[in-house]
Amino acid sequence: MINMKVLVWNENRHEQKNPKVREVYPEGIHGALRQFLEEAGHDVSTATLDEENHGLSDARLDETDVLLWWGHLSHDEVSDAWVEKVKQRVLEGMGLLVLHSGHFSKIFKTLMGTSCDLKWREADETERLWVVDPTHPIVEGIGSFIELEKEEMYGEHFDIPTPDELLLLSWFEGGEVFRSGVTYKRGRGKIFYFRPGHETYPTYHQPQIQQVIKNAVNWLAVKDTVKPTYGNHQPIASIKPKG
Repeated sequence: MINMKVLVWNENRHEQKNPKVREVYPEGIHGALRQFLEEAGHDVSTATLDEENHGLSDARLDETDVLLWWGHLSHDEVSDAWVEKVKQRVLEGMGLLVLHSGHFSKIFKTLMGTSCDLKWREADETERLWVVDPTHPIVEGIGSFIELEKEEMYGEHFDIPTPDELLLLSWFEGGEVFRSGVTYKRGRGKIFYFRPGHETYPTYHQPQIQQVIKNAVNWLAVKDTVKPTYGNHQPIASIKPKG
């Protein structure tokens, strides 16, 4: 495992509005994520929507290896200018881990180019996340499935581009299924969308969920890649006729 600079971005609105969320995550969702990622040896910082510039800066993004993104109530309040800056950093090689309702975030929809819409229902249903690619590093050590006693249902159709890789497929007690763990490459960067994590359930305290996120952070980081050459370019060598 390589020590990396990880930035956890959380909207942090539910924690201010809903006592049940504060009970489940007294340090905020971002605090819970930070804790177990720090325990894994990473240099972790947090940012929230209501901080100046949403807690972001050019310098901060430039030094970030992997960005985690959790949002729900206030996607539209995220500045388009900062969405563009995050997008450019992903294209340059920063890893992006989009969590739960972040499927509707500006940054994820911009990178996907689709509506990212889906079905949903809150009914305290059991969720079983089946590992459909057991060879992938993101699901290493997880076993055949993860079972969550209660979670919000997300159901197909999920309006995303065909994933580069499908790692986890959810089944819900009500009968729906959902592509809950998918990867993409955009430019030099990698993206992982991971579905579970409704704010009123203790999902991010679950050891297998934490393991997926820790594995994903390791996989998402891009180190020492060669930047491609673009634009007008001279021939590599002249081709001379034989004879």
